[in-house]
Amino acid sequence: MIHFEYPWLFLLLPLPLFVYFLAPARERSNESIYAPSLMMLAEEQPAAEHNSSKLLISLVTLTWLSFITAMAQPMFVGEPKALQQTDRNMMLAVDISKSMLEEDMQYQGRLVNRLQTVKAVVTDFVEERKGDRLGLILFGEQAYIQTPLTFDLSTVKRLLDEAVVGLAGNKTAIGDAIGLGVKRLQDLPESNRVLILLTDGQNTAGEIEPLKAAELAEKAGVKIYAIGIGADEMVIQGFFGPRRVNPSRDLDEDTLTAIAENTGGQYYRARNVNELEQIYDVLNQIEEIESEDKTFRPEKSLLHYPLLLCLVFGLIVYLNQLGWHRRAHTLLNDQKKRAK
Repeated sequence: MIHFEYPWLFLLLPLPLFVYFLAPARERSNESIYAPSLMMLAEEQPAAEHNSSKLLISLVTLTWLSFITAMAQPMFVGEPKALQQTDRNMMLAVDISKSMLEEDMQYQGRLVNRLQTVKAVVTDFVEERKGDRLGLILFGEQAYIQTPLTFDLSTVKRLLDEAVVGLAGNKTAIGDAIGLGVKRLQDLPESNRVLILLTDGQNTAGEIEPLKAAELAEKAGVKIYAIGIGADEMVIQGFFGPRRVNPSRDLDEDTLTAIAENTGGQYYRARNVNELEQIYDVLNQIEEIESEDKTFRPEKSLLHYPLLLCLVFGLIVYLNQLGWHRRAHTLLNDQKKRAK
């Protein structure tokens, strides 16, 4: 279906006729002397040229019609499509401190670091959030908003994929990340304020202590789901042979558990990719509040079509006018000679 943004502009179509017929007779008379009209020329010309003048008038008319149509901004409006939305709003806070470079996770048969694992799993999680608004917080020594709450999930995925370790410093400011998430969520509906916090360490930087930030979250009605990532055991080759180490020895599970429980959320432990995927499958079901299905009609601007026609017709008129002026000049000279 074709729709015009400014249909009232079509009222201007007869404007050239009004200008012509309402212009003072004297002006039209002068114009006929110094710049003969197409109709006057047509009377003096043979039949072929008379037809040519009619064609030119038609082209001028089409040029004006195309111009008005373009200015009215035609739009193609498609069939209604369902848009299912929820009232769920989530902030994802992802740790990008130096420790996220630890390669203790197996993904697709190869050893990868923790941030690579998070990107792979969280990207799939984001893709399933159609209808939700998501925001992204990245934190290290500092916390900052990478993506505000938005329905544009492709942007969230892209900016998460572009995140690099050390971009926000090498330390971990868990409290600041929570505080920033609370600040972004506190003005939303109280029943639907969710922060998903993912880290592999303990708070070593920032201005706000994690438990203090959790108190602020509780008061603001923000529910926090915390995820501790990192393997419990890893075999490395040493000078005296292989030995087992705990790469997650710095993970402060007690604090993360307290943060989650104090805000009505839950703490999860992800020791490998499978556990992390299972956690996000669980989170996939939380806090969902279905709202009414909405519909939208896809729109596509058609302005360039009549605008192109206007330019083409206008160019043809201009080129023809050059010829008409030459003929008019010749005609006037002939009339003057006959008059003498």
